[in-house]
Amino acid sequence: MKKLIFSAVFALAALSASAQTLVVYYSRTGQNYTSDGIVDLKVGNTAFVAKQIQKLTGADIFELETVKQYAADYYECTREAKEELNAQARPALKADIDISKYDTIYLGWPCWWGTYPMCVATFLEAHDWSGKTVIPFTTHEGSGFGSGIRDLKAALPSAKVKKGLSIQGSEVKNAGKQIEDFVKGQN
Repeated sequence: MKKLIFSAVFALAALSASAQTLVVYYSRTGQNYTSDGIVDLKVGNTAFVAKQIQKLTGADIFELETVKQYAADYYECTREAKEELNAQARPALKADIDISKYDTIYLGWPCWWGTYPMCVATFLEAHDWSGKTVIPFTTHEGSGFGSGIRDLKAALPSAKVKKGLSIQGSEVKNAGKQIEDFVKGQN
């Protein structure tokens, strides 16, 4: 009986969280750089973390997808990303989500050239962030957030940007406890 009551309480908490909390992320599959060299990922590192956060919070989840695909080759993709950053490009997204009903938004990205990919900037600029709490997370291979948190705060002056979670991409599969502790720390 206690187990049933606990399950019902947990389910209600998850439903409540999903009505107010959203996980938004951009991630890249295919060739990625790791400390072991280039590897081919079926699930992007940031997607892996985003899905873990979604499971732990019961939040809604939304993946940012660009209209124009980045090159499959890792080095070509990094060249494209650098060109976008230098041009302050705003790549078109395939879809969008209405964030008005969400109070808290976990926002994730891979660190590209020391900040978030420009498609994240496209998403940020498309919405009113007044009164929102933004909880950033990133995957990387040594740069952490770079200037991503500073750039996020500058882009979202009307939002509360909380301390984020930074995980080395090659470590995401073993970061379950770190992700869980991060999510618990948000309450």
